Amino acid sequence: MKTTLCTIGFAGKTAEEFFRLLRESGVQKVIDVRENRVGQLSGYAKYPDIEFFLKTIGGMEYSHQPLLAPSHEIRKAYKKGKDWAVYEPAFLGLMRERGIPEAIELAGFEGVVALLCSEPGPEKCHRRLVADLLAEHWQSLGHFVEIKHLVSADSVQPKKRRKRSSGADGTNPQ
Repeated sequence: MKTTLCTIGFAGKTAEEFFRLLRESGVQKVIDVRENRVGQLSGYAKYPDIEFFLKTIGGMEYSHQPLLAPSHEIRKAYKKGKDWAVYEPAFLGLMRERGIPEAIELAGFEGVVALLCSEPGPEKCHRRLVADLLAEHWQSLGHFVEIKHLVSADSVQPKKRRKRSSGADGTNPQ
């Protein structure tokens, strides 16, 4: 069996770019690996809208797989310290505790599938770790698995919020 396992994050991408990357890669199904799929900042990536858009724009299936998401505690610790060297082993340990990758059926990943998360790139995102775990396991069983990270050179960088300071008279001194 052949599987192409793509990864994609929505942060820093316009809706147009996000859906174009998925369509151009031939993705047939998007598997959401976020713990919280309703509280995201990008409206197009919020559930249930994402399911509607995927089906309408690209004829793609959607499923949610929270078993592949980091725990709240692991995410909170990473947000606080931003230490990937601590995050990665903690996340991989959680996956072992959950019986991943053995607990995941290859049948749900046939064809071209994309793992969805929020991070703009795969470098410091759990979706890359999940893709590597699944691919390594399925390859050990004799299946062909290719991993593709869907990124674009023309990605919009997330805007940093700027504090606006006002002068004594209420005007912005800038």
